[in-house]
Amino acid sequence: MRAQLPFLTVILALFAPFCMHSRAPGDPVEHVGGTVAGLPRASGLMDLTGRDALRFRTGRSGLDIPYEDINVVEYGQKVNRRYLEAVVISPLFLLAKKRQHFVTIGFTDAEGRQQAVVFRVNKDHIRAVLVGLEAKTGRKVQFQDPEARKAGKN
Repeated sequence: MRAQLPFLTVILALFAPFCMHSRAPGDPVEHVGGTVAGLPRASGLMDLTGRDALRFRTGRSGLDIPYEDINVVEYGQKVNRRYLEAVVISPLFLLAKKRQHFVTIGFTDAEGRQQAVVFRVNKDHIRAVLVGLEAKTGRKVQFQDPEARKAGKN
């Protein structure tokens, strides 16, 4: 039994960082546009776990939007054929589509003006973001087209 103890200690020491890995709450998104002054185009985390407000945080700045002030949640896709990959790698890439997922959030700011922010969301996180926004805001997601509706419901 004593011979196993150092072995187990080494194993635990090697795997402990992976087991205890934690990050700030939220889904990775990229702010790509909107009407909010001073909010840069940047990657960050959209945190929907807050009780009163959506939080978007980047390394340098952030934005808090009270859920009660959100009046529009819209989801759409941009679908592109992979022309560059087809030319460089294989013509089979012409059959593949690259989808980008965008969420637009409309809200009224503290001065009563309508504002909007647009986020690009990774395909692995889009469903969680849409469900979270519907649950927290009480608003149904508006889909830009039938293809977006189909992708957003999966």
